[in-house]
Amino acid sequence: MAETTRRFFPYESPYPNQGEAMERIAAALGDGDDVLFEGAPGTGKTLSALVPALEHAREEDRTVVITTNVHQQMRQFVEEARAINDEEPLRAVVFKGKSSMCHIDVEYQECQTLRDTTREHVEDRAEKQELKQQQRELLDASREGDAAAAERREAVMDELADVEDRLEETETANICDHYRNNLLGDNQEFYDWLYDGVRTPEEIYEYADQQGLCGYELLKEGMEAVDLVVCNYHHLLDPNIREQFFRWLDRDPERVVTVFDEAHNIESAARDHASRSLTENTLDSALSELDDEDDSRAEAAENVLGAFRDALVGTYEDGFAFGEREQVDENWHDIPVANDNSRDDLTLAFLQQYEGSGIDTEIELAIQLGEAIDETYEEAYKNGEATSRAESQTLAAARFLATWMDENAEFGQHPMVSARRDAGTDELYGRAELYTCIPRRVTKELFDEVYASVLMSATLRPFDVAADVLGLEDPVTMAYGLAYPDDRRRTYTARTPALFASDRSDPEVQQSVTELVSDLIEFTPGNTLLFFPSYAEAERYHERLDGNQDPKLRLDSSEMETESLRQRFVESEGAALFTSLWGTLAEGVSFDGDDARTVAVIGVPYPHLDDRLEAVQDAYDRAYSGLREAGWRYAVEIPTIRKTRQAMGRVIRSPDDFGVRVLADKRYTRAAMGRYSVRDSFPEKEREELIDMNPKKLKFGMLNFYGDMDAYDGDSPSP
Repeated sequence: MAETTRRFFPYESPYPNQGEAMERIAAALGDGDDVLFEGAPGTGKTLSALVPALEHAREEDRTVVITTNVHQQMRQFVEEARAINDEEPLRAVVFKGKSSMCHIDVEYQECQTLRDTTREHVEDRAEKQELKQQQRELLDASREGDAAAAERREAVMDELADVEDRLEETETANICDHYRNNLLGDNQEFYDWLYDGVRTPEEIYEYADQQGLCGYELLKEGMEAVDLVVCNYHHLLDPNIREQFFRWLDRDPERVVTVFDEAHNIESAARDHASRSLTENTLDSALSELDDEDDSRAEAAENVLGAFRDALVGTYEDGFAFGEREQVDENWHDIPVANDNSRDDLTLAFLQQYEGSGIDTEIELAIQLGEAIDETYEEAYKNGEATSRAESQTLAAARFLATWMDENAEFGQHPMVSARRDAGTDELYGRAELYTCIPRRVTKELFDEVYASVLMSATLRPFDVAADVLGLEDPVTMAYGLAYPDDRRRTYTARTPALFASDRSDPEVQQSVTELVSDLIEFTPGNTLLFFPSYAEAERYHERLDGNQDPKLRLDSSEMETESLRQRFVESEGAALFTSLWGTLAEGVSFDGDDARTVAVIGVPYPHLDDRLEAVQDAYDRAYSGLREAGWRYAVEIPTIRKTRQAMGRVIRSPDDFGVRVLADKRYTRAAMGRYSVRDSFPEKEREELIDMNPKKLKFGMLNFYGDMDAYDGDSPSP
């Protein structure tokens, strides 16, 4: 390991390839280059990126921001930062959203108003004391014959009267006691404690609560000159939050180095951050709000918003196929509205429904009135006339409608309509949405403005696709596979029938898969992880193996809490966990050593090809028209293989570990050729490890391998 990275490396020696990766990333950062870094699970990616980034930041007066969207990874970042801090003093902050750190449980806008009112109240009280002191000094001077002092005292008394009037007006105003205590104290004790280690948001919340302080605001105000910030994706991917975040850091973007973990998730996260929506409920609230307004602009606002509301309802009602309406539950149900050669169905319905003096004119009037209403809500809350800070629904609806009319025909923006059933009333209500298909609209701006970024994941390849999709210009790329001994792992591809969605109910297919899953569990000397294309498929095979009668066969679902389920599973012996590849256990969760020995991906888990995914495919086809099947490759196949590789990486996490990995579907094998084969989508080195097996003979391969590892403790199963 180079001397330049040694001081931030907290352990005696690096993993295989870790030292080289740190040196290469250090060199890239020295040149201001972005990095795409793929490393096999369990090979120390976090330190490989974090150590050279911290060294660069220390030498060049920059701040490192490391971010993830996986909760379990946040805990790992804290552990690594604490280990570094034990060796080299580090000013580090672990940052979460306001909602998770608020002591009085109010929404963001309400918090902003409380904070501003509290600050004004405290500043007015301080000014009152200062003015009273001034007037006393001037009074003494005037009594000694200083005529000028008497005149100045009159001006001070006028100022004092104004301040007292303001204080009287805010006597019953809503303020935050925790934030007031922040303003009245010197808070040095808090910052001494904060930077004496690496504190989690939960620890900060508890400490601040005991002291009657607002830890969130103290954290924001004390982030200057930090070496490292750990945060969630949204602090960087949301442009508005990012601007505030860098301001809290007291850093211009070019003084920031970003490190993204689980970077294969940036695409979908950026897409979610860029998409915008408006519900029928918000429109109804806006129209109700306007009913109470005695303003000349109210009629125009009500006319344009009412027309859009009626068009939305008509669009989703007319869009249901026979029997589809009755199938809608509490989850959003998409109704396709986009058209190839004309505006979408909702916009066409709105244009037909609308009658007035002009859509743009009435939207602008609605925005103006909404802003006025919002200011009224602000003042009412500040003055204590309201117990919570309301937000103008007219303003929210009008701003969305302006965006809808301006942008829904733009390339990469896909208009959507959805409906869901209200859990309380069982009534349907709708939603209009502008769905962002190409994430580089969000990410390119971020990567262009910061000094450099390191994107790391176990599954970033193909690098050219990652760079194109995210808007990275000529990044440095590096990939490291498992450097652990080859003889301590086996990766099999089993020629079970292709688990096409249309064939999943076929009895012969189900029997073949059931026999394979049964063998995997029986011939694993320990726990088995089983990933299926969906929770429904996981439940199907759990039931076929009488899982409800066997407590060792555990079934995951979308409602399960990840960490508690994982803990119960790893505490078992000889257990099997049935889950979905698209759930929370497929990445960011480690199963070290005896936690799990065998992992299997059953089927090629392509996502459901709904209207959203088809829109993304179409957008990529148009963006990369010179590439054959670019939409399918970028939007479907590559993300699916990345998820599959992530799941395969849940086991074999250290050089001493061992295990078996299985891909069960003939499309993974050499026998599958043509468009349905996915074998060539894996990186070359990983393809070389794949061993094709007859599913009925796979158990013999497992028996031999685990026997060689002495894993059966002298009591191997009989084939």
